Amino acid sequence: MKKIKFGKNLTKKQKLIFGIIAGILVIGLILLLVFLPKKSVEQSPLDSSSNDAPVQKPNIKIIDLESKSRPIAVMINNIVTARPYHSGLQDAYMVYEMIVEGGITRLMALYKDADTARIGSIRSSRHYYLDYALENDAIYVHWGYSEYAYSDINNLHINNVNGLVYGNTYFWKDNSLPIATEHRAYSSMELINKGIEKLGYRKTTEESPLLTYSATDLDIANMDGAIPANQVDIVYSKSVTSSYTYDSENKNYKRSVNNKAHTDYVTKEQYTAKNIITYQVNNYTISGDAKGRQNLENIGNGTGYYISDGYAVPITWEKASRSEKTIYKLKDGTPLTVNDGNTYIQIQPKGENLSIS
Repeated sequence: MKKIKFGKNLTKKQKLIFGIIAGILVIGLILLLVFLPKKSVEQSPLDSSSNDAPVQKPNIKIIDLESKSRPIAVMINNIVTARPYHSGLQDAYMVYEMIVEGGITRLMALYKDADTARIGSIRSSRHYYLDYALENDAIYVHWGYSEYAYSDINNLHINNVNGLVYGNTYFWKDNSLPIATEHRAYSSMELINKGIEKLGYRKTTEESPLLTYSATDLDIANMDGAIPANQVDIVYSKSVTSSYTYDSENKNYKRSVNNKAHTDYVTKEQYTAKNIITYQVNNYTISGDAKGRQNLENIGNGTGYYISDGYAVPITWEKASRSEKTIYKLKDGTPLTVNDGNTYIQIQPKGENLSIS
């Protein structure tokens, strides 16, 4: 084989061949630079606009956004004689309040990754509360049920821990309390989680939280339609008015019921809320129900208020079905973001008085 010599002794033919090869290489390099995808040239692996960059979740305190644990929803008794013995509500990241029969209300407290040692008093289910357990993909904890809730728990396949069935195992009665025995039921996160494990319920969720939280304080005062909200009074009936008084030092709302501070039986501290969402729906007594049990027209849409940091802004709400999440938006259609902190969702009977001042 004839060897190709490099240097001054190259023939004209060899020089021509090498020139052609060099030209081809230069043209190839130019084409590579022109047609190389921009992502490879312009974006570094740390560029936040890259599709491959990890999604950075806000660093909030109220819940762990990385946690896959299912929420646990606990039905809380709220009659006047039981209210002084409420325990553990401050550990809930979200609490719903709705009307039930007789003009009273019940609460449903949601917990996530909590270790609360005493929660209660725990009371029976009403069927429309199941809608809000479903929208949060929560395991439902209660002591008894109405006939409508009993039917829905079975038909909707609600994962539930029922004190009527497991009262001596995953609940206890505090018989030291000077109230009727049906109002003395309590549990703990440790016992509830034992029940969940024993019953074989799914313990993780792929659902995102109902609300979107901001890691930094929202500028609510400058939002469209913002009004001062230092005092909020939400009338449910002649028997129940839930009120919130803004504490500017701690930037939260102190909760009262019927002009009396709503306090925890164990800590003796007044319950507080960082966020309040309030709106109204129609309610009516179920035909033929001797105990006056209610139905709520909570599937649909309407208007309300988001309240935090001393201001209230108008919002809209929409719930497409019993299991679908309620969607909250600002007046301009922007999805609602709330401050980092616990939230009370006050679903008030339509036509009752709401005072914000």
